Amino acid sequence: MNDYKALRTFLLAAEKRNFAQVARELDMTPAAVTRAIAALEEDLGVQLFVRTTRQVSLTTDGAIYAAQVQPAMEVLENARKEVMNMHKADHGRLRISAPTWFGQQILPPILSGFTELYPKISFEISLADGLVNIIDDDYDLAIRISAAPSDKFTIWRKISIVHRILVAAPGSRFADMKHPNELTPDDCLAYSGESKRETWTLSDGSGSATISAGRAFSTNSGGVLADMAAHGTGVAMLPKFHVAEHLRTGRLIHVLNGWSPPDLWLTLYYPPYQALPPRIASFSKFFEQQAPAFMTAIE
Repeated sequence: MNDYKALRTFLLAAEKRNFAQVARELDMTPAAVTRAIAALEEDLGVQLFVRTTRQVSLTTDGAIYAAQVQPAMEVLENARKEVMNMHKADHGRLRISAPTWFGQQILPPILSGFTELYPKISFEISLADGLVNIIDDDYDLAIRISAAPSDKFTIWRKISIVHRILVAAPGSRFADMKHPNELTPDDCLAYSGESKRETWTLSDGSGSATISAGRAFSTNSGGVLADMAAHGTGVAMLPKFHVAEHLRTGRLIHVLNGWSPPDLWLTLYYPPYQALPPRIASFSKFFEQQAPAFMTAIE
């Protein structure tokens, strides 16, 4: 018998004061309970129980040992249940990283729908633009909108294509542009997690143009980029669903309509699991079913 089971048997015997009752509750034979207690007493070198024909009672050493062991066993039992729940499809906790705008606008209805199906799964959501270290920061999964992942030490699932467009303020000097060569690096507002420039590659189907972006302004927030563009500061390149409300209200317009940047991917990104834990697999499947529809609805 392992130490955990032996201690569990001892504590239940200390509570019930009846080996036969302990045997019934733990699905053991009375003889097995007696052997487990005897082995524990031999290991400790003390007598834990006084046995009579009718009942057993704790010795002074037994009472002291039970008082010392009980808190530790509660911690172990909680840890055992937590680990077991983590490997159930409908129990456990999910720690998720998501882009700020996506987490604010699209993730809530998905989480609400999932919670209706799996009420015993709880969530911890962290919102941040830019990439996170999913392993060091201890996330179960991350939602990403980025170019095709190149990290060979993690796993990911492609959910859908994310289309990007160029946007600027109506009435600005960018509104009537015909060709990307009308843009300078100072005009192009760059998305960067480290305040660096980025390179825009645009195509009209027959040719391409490359522009250095971010010489005058860069940020790791898509929301800030959209607002800067809406104030006439420059041109931003953002996912279409991200600026859909700005387009509807007229704060932004689609510019250089015939020129398109490469699409991004919406992906779920995981630590290097050998197999997805059931609760993560359940959420991933639900997210894959729901997210594209919510994104299309916003666009």
